[in-house]
Amino acid sequence: MLIAFNKPYGVLCQFTDRSLPPRPTLAGFGLPAGIYPAGRLDFDSEGLLLLTDDGGLAHRLTDPRHKQPKTYWVQVEGEPGEAQLQALRGGVVLNDGPTLPAAVERLPTPALWPRDPPIRMRKTIPDAWLALTLREGRNRQVRRMTAAVGLPTLRLVRVAIGAVALEGLAPGQWRHVPES
Repeated sequence: MLIAFNKPYGVLCQFTDRSLPPRPTLAGFGLPAGIYPAGRLDFDSEGLLLLTDDGGLAHRLTDPRHKQPKTYWVQVEGEPGEAQLQALRGGVVLNDGPTLPAAVERLPTPALWPRDPPIRMRKTIPDAWLALTLREGRNRQVRRMTAAVGLPTLRLVRVAIGAVALEGLAPGQWRHVPES
């Protein structure tokens, strides 16, 4: 079984939380029993999370050797210049080593659900949207890459993993993905 879930902002990618007070988890969304996340999406990121009951499938989806492309829509602070976009395309050196090259392009402001809480906006600093596709998945990689080129991330929404896309799921909604 493979489930596509639109993880809302401020939800943990696990079914339990021992924090006091507990934070929202996947347990609050009526997902089928016996499934687990295939990969992670940060607490402060939104969008597509795949869940499965098949360990082999989870491995194929998450192991960097299988290089599943992951596409994100990223709202950044600042106006991206060509040099910044080229730096992302060529790979950025982070504190844990260089990243693989990424596909990146400017994106018109996408029609997304409002985020709660809304992102901070500054009147004197423009923002822009990028579509960024990676073939690796380090901890907070997109945020670290955009920051490294001088474009801090304001909002991060994963819209696709391989051939599976978010396709109109509202935050907190899920659907079965047909076996291929």
